[in-house]
Amino acid sequence: MITVASLKDHSRKDLAEMAKKLGIAGWHSMRKEQLVRSLARKAKAKASLKNGASGGSKRAAGTTVGRSGSSRTTSSRSTTSNSSSNSRKRSAASGTKAASTGRTAAKPKTTRVARKIQQAHAQRERMKDLSACEIEVPQGGAEPSAARGVRSTTKDRVVLMVRDAYWLHVCWEISRQSVLRAKAAMAEQWHTAKPTLRLIQVETGTTTSTAERVVRDIDIHGGVRNWYVDVPQPPKSYRVDIGYKATDGRFHALSRSNVVTTPEPGSYDSLDENWRDIAEDYERVFALSGGYSDDTDSSDLQELFEERLRRPMGPNTNGRYGSGAERLLGRHRPFVFEVDAEMIVFGRTKPDAHLTLAGEPVKLRDDGSFTVRLKMPDRRQVLPVVAASSDGVEQRTIVLAIERNTKVMEPLTSENSD
Repeated sequence: MITVASLKDHSRKDLAEMAKKLGIAGWHSMRKEQLVRSLARKAKAKASLKNGASGGSKRAAGTTVGRSGSSRTTSSRSTTSNSSSNSRKRSAASGTKAASTGRTAAKPKTTRVARKIQQAHAQRERMKDLSACEIEVPQGGAEPSAARGVRSTTKDRVVLMVRDAYWLHVCWEISRQSVLRAKAAMAEQWHTAKPTLRLIQVETGTTTSTAERVVRDIDIHGGVRNWYVDVPQPPKSYRVDIGYKATDGRFHALSRSNVVTTPEPGSYDSLDENWRDIAEDYERVFALSGGYSDDTDSSDLQELFEERLRRPMGPNTNGRYGSGAERLLGRHRPFVFEVDAEMIVFGRTKPDAHLTLAGEPVKLRDDGSFTVRLKMPDRRQVLPVVAASSDGVEQRTIVLAIERNTKVMEPLTSENSD
């Protein structure tokens, strides 16, 4: 006999098939619970009709019902078996589909991780490459068509310059071939090697021998070609080597700089020039860096200055061509006429105020007055002078726009009359 409990063991699909065979209206839109109730009512109604028949018919009906029940039981078992098989197939298909979906979802994630690893590796290689340097070409430069590019070189050089008693300025150019040779020479140690500036103190005694001592190694990185190095206890002589340092301490040098000597502290009056750039004070920087020395090779230093400043460096014309060159050319002139210009910026403010000139701090005297003596090159200069109160509440700015335009006229030579 069909009961509610036995019907609940079937799936909705099986119950729907049974309802369709029994002619239950609306079976296709019923839920499982509704199908169970409808089938149970249908079975109960059939059983009531059969119970009202005669005894013989009742027995026959009982036999028929028994056979029918047996048939339905067999059919139910078969349907249950088929349902279980279909459920296992659906579960397997669903599992396969989920696994496939998982692999598809995991693949983009793996690709993203691999891409990030590649980007990190490329960034690490760029920071290690001393031959790569992105530059911005100035508007008045030699390459106005390219606002940004990569400067490449085919030679190796490192130039050391003196900025003051406690600071050195290092400039270098390293070719790609030298970096590749260093990579091949260091083999497996290349992967952990770091770009390094090795600061070396040079001690020259009374004899001809020269002693050198490594002061320290300075970690640098690619993408730049300038570095500032602080040095203690002036005056001393230094040079630098640029290269790669392995984790075991082995140093692979790529190029060696010139030797420079720092001046005594306070050798130059800060009142005359509170700040100075190489372009405005190139002669002093060139001289302090060994540019005029006969004891050292300053060709790289001179070449670098001439490239960056776009002006000739080194000795004067007589020194280059010899003292008799002008006389041989008939150009010897004992008459000398030179004109130069400087400017002095002065003023006063509160003694405890903070004052800057073109972004550089200016030291105030005890009465709040100040004086700054500056070079006046042949160009236009805009110099903002900013004074701020000690509490930071008030700030005042005065802008000085100064231009120098020097024109040298052709000399007039008159013939001597007898």
